[in-house]
Amino acid sequence: MKKFLAGVTALAATAMMAAAPTPSAAQSKTITLCWAAWDPANALVELSKDFTTKTGIGMKFEFVPWPNFADRMLNELNSKGKLCDLLIGDSQWIGGSAENGHYVKLNDFFGKEGIKMEDFAPATVYAYSTWPKGTPNYWALPAMGDANGWFYRKDWFEKPELKKEFKDKYGFELAPPKTQTELQKIAEFFQGRTVDGQKVYGAAIFTERGSEGITMGATSSLYPFGFKYEKTPGKYDMEGAVNSADAVKGLEFYKSLYKCCTPPGYTDSYMGEGLDAFKSGQVAMMMNWFAFMPGMAKDEKVGAKTGFFVNPGEKVAASTLGGQGISVVSYSPNRDEALAYIKWFANPDVQKKWWSLGGYSCHNSVLNDPSFKTSQPFAAQFLEAMGGVQDFWQEPAYASLLQAMQKRLHDYVVADKGTAKEALDGLIKDWTETFKEEGKL
Repeated sequence: MKKFLAGVTALAATAMMAAAPTPSAAQSKTITLCWAAWDPANALVELSKDFTTKTGIGMKFEFVPWPNFADRMLNELNSKGKLCDLLIGDSQWIGGSAENGHYVKLNDFFGKEGIKMEDFAPATVYAYSTWPKGTPNYWALPAMGDANGWFYRKDWFEKPELKKEFKDKYGFELAPPKTQTELQKIAEFFQGRTVDGQKVYGAAIFTERGSEGITMGATSSLYPFGFKYEKTPGKYDMEGAVNSADAVKGLEFYKSLYKCCTPPGYTDSYMGEGLDAFKSGQVAMMMNWFAFMPGMAKDEKVGAKTGFFVNPGEKVAASTLGGQGISVVSYSPNRDEALAYIKWFANPDVQKKWWSLGGYSCHNSVLNDPSFKTSQPFAAQFLEAMGGVQDFWQEPAYASLLQAMQKRLHDYVVADKGTAKEALDGLIKDWTETFKEEGKL
């Protein structure tokens, strides 16, 4: 699931111009790849130039800002449109796109071309490619690994006077937190403090109501505390899982983090707002997707001052999954050319370049390379996060399921309506109605 970035309209326009085929290129056909408009999309445009050089197939790109991405692309699929030959769609779309015939099943193609799913990280194959979940039925190739992580002001954490004051107060070192509890203590320490002559706040977290933001943020606390969607995978037995005592503690924690340690007026914020707050020096820490870490590390203003850490555990180590797979749209008139792109993209050498340009490869040849962990200041954390990722429902009715969670969480965390237990009990009621309508209960 994901995302929004300030200025994405300009980014999308830039990417489209960069993607335009050159008049001198001898191209038999041109195919269109659809994705969200954000930093990795620019990297993919650059990478795809090699595909055109190798095959003579031209590339166009349709990049849509994250707040509008799901509506735009799901409408395109539901109308059996022919805009997209290839689609890098969110993990939650796999179930609906498979059952509704939107994506081409890739098993036979993988077998013919010798593409082995064992060559990709298991968590990404499970989340981005399979439906039904965990079965060897593949509807996408893992394309963009991602998880929710944290950015922090390394220069502030290293100030001797702050380190001493923090240690004296809390009894442990001012350093990237290992638990959610430590995370909140650090956020409390910085909240309202003056650093380098500026009043700062503890943390930028996700509270956005309209699309998916508060769900992606709150699950980054819920999962570590022990929240589960079902007691038995595939059985939809939510009572005692969604509203367990651990789940209640996790949701109460997220609300307490929001109340104690965020900037003023932070009631409807997602990725763009967090990036703005961090770059402007307002917050000590920022929750956001690993996908933004390459850009932040290179940022002229704060790149050298920025550190990264994996989402802290509590009862268990867990991170909210992001990322997507790349699928061939079944309505494409250019299926052979689209499949040629999948074959090319699966090549280990292409995957290595994808990582070097700022994309997040899911290929084991990249991730297991001895030099990977030191290749970027966030590479080791990315590997750690992907080892403990959990994802939202991937059901065909995921949009209704998500809308219900967005409302319940925002009402409790931001609007102060009811208790955490009441919010989670209500969520089970909402989801039960949806699954009954779907014939799952």
